Amino acid sequence: MNIHLKLDIARADFDVSVDVQLPAHGITVIFGPSGCGKTTLLRCVAGLEPSARGVVQLGHEVWQDDGLHGGKGVRLPTHQRALGYVFQEASLFDHLDVAGNLAYGHQRAEKQSRNAMSQAVVQQTIELLDIGHLLKRRSHELSGGERQRVAIARALVTQPRLLLLDEPLAALDHARRQEVLPWLEKLRDDLNIPMLYVTHAVDEVTRLADTLVVMNEGRVQANGPVADVLTQANLPVVVGEDAGALLTGIVLAIDTQWHLAQVGFAGGALWVRDSGLVVGQTVRLRVLARDVSVTLHEATHTSIQNHVPCVVDAITPEAHPSQMLLRLRCGDTVLLARVTARGVHELGLQVGMPAWAQVKSVALVK
Repeated sequence: MNIHLKLDIARADFDVSVDVQLPAHGITVIFGPSGCGKTTLLRCVAGLEPSARGVVQLGHEVWQDDGLHGGKGVRLPTHQRALGYVFQEASLFDHLDVAGNLAYGHQRAEKQSRNAMSQAVVQQTIELLDIGHLLKRRSHELSGGERQRVAIARALVTQPRLLLLDEPLAALDHARRQEVLPWLEKLRDDLNIPMLYVTHAVDEVTRLADTLVVMNEGRVQANGPVADVLTQANLPVVVGEDAGALLTGIVLAIDTQWHLAQVGFAGGALWVRDSGLVVGQTVRLRVLARDVSVTLHEATHTSIQNHVPCVVDAITPEAHPSQMLLRLRCGDTVLLARVTARGVHELGLQVGMPAWAQVKSVALVK
């Protein structure tokens, strides 16, 4: 089952025009700079933009199609679309406690569903987000992170078929963001509800995204599995200090003497700092381009512990003439390396050449 979004809407500074097929599972992150049309796209999906024209379809369920019925079209109002919406601000009802806010969502679900949602599902949501101890508190008694968890819970108890999250961490400080991120990961891993998640923060992309849509000035520049999109050297998301690759691997071994863990991926293995990992655990790794260097032969006398055989897949000049961005294919995995143009010249690097990637630092994404 897929989500089909084909939407056009005019704006004062630019038009938003999107035509994408997205998987109806996991988290699809819609990424781009502020003002590029991300929130507008989410509002179109929710039916909150009356002037938007096009198609919004979840599987076989058509929420909007302006071309049907001889041009009369189909357009379900927002309250008839089985979706939950979480905003930047939690937008809780201040006159209700947490239990009352959840009850409101529960009542809304019963109104738009043929079968009333059981209280057991509400209880499962409370347990999933660990908010049972907050039920009697009013919204002003909650921290920013707790407010967002309650807002997510209220959206979930409506029993949505699609969950929309519009920069839900943007209003939180760093500590509160780190508090909420694990709960979003838990939702991704435990629930069978597709999510569209808007952000302009790269760390949220690397931690949460299964699929990545990159937008700029109202257009989709890339769409696909997050690891593939992050290594497209011509995209804004991979330029600057945040350029890097996202790897998924399995913990193969633990070196207790040196507090390291070896993670195998499709193309090799890397040693990372052990932070309580267990053998067999699946993890995400972030390897920044600035932490990767290239040699023609495997180095033997070096402090760098990670050496991976690779093939030079692409060489792209960067904004400053002294820098080049290399795309390195390591088996089925791609790494990026930021090196000097002089280094490329002196090594005689060309597309298709075998080489070795030296990885100086690996970040465990968690």
